[in-house]
Amino acid sequence: MTTMTEASVREFKMPDVGEGLTEAEILKWYVQAGDTVTDGQVVCEVETAKAAVELPIPYDGVVRELRFPEGTTVDVGTAIIAVDVAGGAPAAPETQAEAPEASTAEASAAPEKKPEGRQPVLVGYGVAASSTKRRPRKGPEVPVQQASVAIQTELNGHGPATTSPAATVQPRPLAKPPVRKLAKDLGVDLTTVIPSGPDGIITREDVHAAATPAEAPAPEPVVTQAPVTAPAAPTASYDAARETRVPVKGVRKATAAAMVGSAFTAPHVTEFVTVDVTRTLKLVEELKQDKDLQGLRVNPLLLIAKALLVAIKRHPDINASWDETNQEIVLKHYVNLGIAAATPRGLIVPNIKDAHTKTLPQLAQSLGELVATAKEGRTSPAAMQGGTVTITNVGVFGVDTGTPILPPGEAAILAVGAIKLQPWVHKGKVKPRQVTTLALSFDHRLVDGELGSKVLADVAAILEQPKKLITWA
Repeated sequence: MTTMTEASVREFKMPDVGEGLTEAEILKWYVQAGDTVTDGQVVCEVETAKAAVELPIPYDGVVRELRFPEGTTVDVGTAIIAVDVAGGAPAAPETQAEAPEASTAEASAAPEKKPEGRQPVLVGYGVAASSTKRRPRKGPEVPVQQASVAIQTELNGHGPATTSPAATVQPRPLAKPPVRKLAKDLGVDLTTVIPSGPDGIITREDVHAAATPAEAPAPEPVVTQAPVTAPAAPTASYDAARETRVPVKGVRKATAAAMVGSAFTAPHVTEFVTVDVTRTLKLVEELKQDKDLQGLRVNPLLLIAKALLVAIKRHPDINASWDETNQEIVLKHYVNLGIAAATPRGLIVPNIKDAHTKTLPQLAQSLGELVATAKEGRTSPAAMQGGTVTITNVGVFGVDTGTPILPPGEAAILAVGAIKLQPWVHKGKVKPRQVTTLALSFDHRLVDGELGSKVLADVAAILEQPKKLITWA
């Protein structure tokens, strides 16, 4: 029977804050149990595979429980916080409401549980919103650690559990969804695993330890000098004084998976061109004095982005993607211009939506906002979705150029090298000029050499003669 107090508790689940994301790490909680929250208030910050995102709570109430500590990776759809929307009544009325179903001894024991409130609940354990009919009767609770040991003892043949009624109300073992999947894959029954984690949580190591005997059956007794032991863990030879191990997760994990998938799916071709950009740099200095661009981000990247947009307008087939499922080339009639940005969390590629419709001042403003947001680590997942073509400026690191890997779903990416003063033949004479090298990588399934070459040549021509922006745009 669901009580009024239990009905007033709402569980906020980890949302899918990006297209197709399956998990997120809780970076920081901004509230604690007992705090009052209001609809729209940010309660925590999480990091997905694409960005750090602040999550607002969708209702008013009092925080009853934080389901996971900071630093925990949680699957999408898993409840992370419980809020009492009726004002945070204590858990004691639940015991009173259940008392008629319990025995006299259980009822007398219930008041002793009142001050403790609800016990920590993990997904897959305890009372779920849709299964209140299965809630165990109240009474002296058996700690999860002891319950697991009791089950293990019975299974090992050392005697039965304390009482059969207790066995019928044993909660599901505490384990995170990835650990449950691991146990299923290895054929391990979690009820037979003795947990070693905090609050009786079963860890991956516990599952592996339980699976080891099944994976390596004991051989017939033989005369040996050393007992048969499980293989040493790979980390046994790890020297903390000489090595540092960093978990691969979040943005870096997603980037690695995307790059591997792209590199071994799309046949990459990269072409290069070295160009004199002296006139482009002069135009940048002039534009900095333009009143329409005052206070905006005006630099060579702005004009390179504009040059690429003009080249795409002249050769729209470069702005496409390959649909493997339907065996189709998808031509995009819009340009979401991606700008690769290095951040403390790894490389991200947010994009400027409908960049082809923007004037030069609007493009400058969008670039400035994109860079500032990325540096602050506040780029939203939406800003990194739907890109159609990308620019990566490796020149800021003093690199001449590179062979960039395509972001998944895009047909082309332009790498811009460092701009350096070099000897150059200009008007029949060798003179010092500002020179850079451009590299265009493209998906050879849908972009042939002619199309890729024309796009790259157009970008180079505009940067060498910026007045073409007026005649070609």
